[in-house]
Parts: sequence; structure tokens; C-alpha cells
Amino acid sequence: MYYYSLNEYLKNTFGEKVYKLSLSGGMTCPNRDGTLGSRGCIFCSAGGSGEFSACAALSVTEQIAQAKRRVAAKTDCKKFIAYFQPFTNTYAPVARLRSLFFEAIAPDDVVALSVATRPDCLGDEVISLLSEINRIKPVWVELGLQTIHPQTAKYIRRGYELSVYDCAAQQLRAAGINVITHIILGLPGESKRDMMQSVKYAGERSDGIKLQLLHVLKNTDLLADYQSGKFQTLSMEEYIDILCDSIEVLPKQVVIHRLTGDGDKKLLVAPLWSADKKRVLNAINKALHERNVTQGKNYSSD
Repeated sequence: MYYYSLNEYLKNTFGEKVYKLSLSGGMTCPNRDGTLGSRGCIFCSAGGSGEFSACAALSVTEQIAQAKRRVAAKTDCKKFIAYFQPFTNTYAPVARLRSLFFEAIAPDDVVALSVATRPDCLGDEVISLLSEINRIKPVWVELGLQTIHPQTAKYIRRGYELSVYDCAAQQLRAAGINVITHIILGLPGESKRDMMQSVKYAGERSDGIKLQLLHVLKNTDLLADYQSGKFQTLSMEEYIDILCDSIEVLPKQVVIHRLTGDGDKKLLVAPLWSADKKRVLNAINKALHERNVTQGKNYSSD
């Protein structure tokens, strides 16, 4: 089964392998600072999904140097993406964002800027700034949609309506900015059909997509519901079946940036099978290959 992997996209765009450097802008989130709520989304860890990021107390330049040292054992690549990952990375005054983002793209070997944020934190001035940077180096904006279904969105405490995502994605793409949408597979109460609808919807409005397995982490409100038996996490076989079907409903030009995702092993409660990333990716690739043989389609592994 063919899919447009991130590795393939990066090689096509930049001519070689490129590695993300996870950075922190030291921001919080309207779902944590009392604007919308104080406990965050139900699944979000205390680190705001940025456990692997550089230390926010350092300058961006220092963080980049630290992140390069951290990934040196994994890769010998010479080009990097500055990736602002934890919490909501447009949730600050525009002047501060300008300083952070321009410092991040200053090194010659940083070839793009990636900013993870919420669709309700993208005012006109922020989009204008991102558009300005996009004329210098490519900008990606990652939007945490997770689901299109109102009942699930309320349960996970997402804090904004689907129309807010629609508007943000449309404005960003109109400005020439690459939109990557996050979808979580396995959210409590959702059927396979519900998940497929979210994937298809996001794929029609995005340049890229991150498909994320639901992780239950320590120190999250989701953990209490899991421990009380309100839901079960997906088995590896269930997840891979849903993932393969998700790939089939996506437009072929949509870049798949993630097939599963990593949970910090120190925090991971369930599903424990997801901690063995190599085994999971091998199983995914095997399943994709088997569908390729069955359906007679081209195949591209991540």
C-alpha cells in the first residue's frame, strides 16, 4: 500500500535526510492557565507532550546545540528542522514569537520551522508573522485536532469547536503555510468508523497528518478513567488494522508524518506494547506489505 512518508517528502524537498530538533518556547496553554481550563486536555502530560524537548531555560540557540548533541548518536544528517513542540507555541505576544522563531531559523543548517499549536491561538498577526517567515524558510504548523466528533472533543477537554480548526487550516493554507493535523486513534467511545471520519476530514484539509495511538500516561486525568475500567486501549493488531484503513482514506499527496508516536516510557501506563517501537514499526510495515500484495498497489515504507 502506497503512502507518502515524511522521509520521502523530506528527501524530495531538501535533497537529503533531515532531522527534527525538538525545542521549547517556554509557553503554556489556554487549557492550563485558566483561560479555558486549568487541567489541560485529558490525555496531556505535565510536559505538554514535550518530554523529549530541549530545556526551555536555555536560549533557542543553546537549545539547538543541545538537541544536535542529543541526536548525533542517531543520525549523521546535516540539515535540521527547528520544531517547537511542547504546549501551545503561538500562545505568546507576537514580538516574543518573532524573536524565538527568527533565532530558530538563523542557522544555515536549519532548513524549516515547525510550530505545534492550537487552532484557537492563531490570530491574524501570528499568521502574518508565520507567512513572513515562510518567505524565508518553509514553515509547518501542526494543529492538534485529535477528533472531529463533538462528544469526544468535549470529553478530552479540547476547548474549541471544529469550525475553529476549519478556519485556522484554511487561513494557513491560503497564506502558503504547510498544515499538519494531529489525529488520535483509540479515543474512548469512538468506533472505527468515527476514527476513519476524523482521518478523512483532516486529510482533506491538510498537507500532512500525524496519526497517533492513544497513550495513557501517569499524572493525567485519562489515567483515572482507564484504571476505573471506563475504556480499554487498542491492541497492537487493532491499531494496525485501523491505521492501514486510515492510510487508505487519505489523499495520496498528504504526507504522513507519524504512524504511531512515542510515549515517554517513564510515564507510559498503557498500551505497554507501544513501548517497543521497532517491533511496532516492523508489524506496521508487514501489514502494509500484505495489503499491497492483496490489492496490487505500490508500497512505500516510512
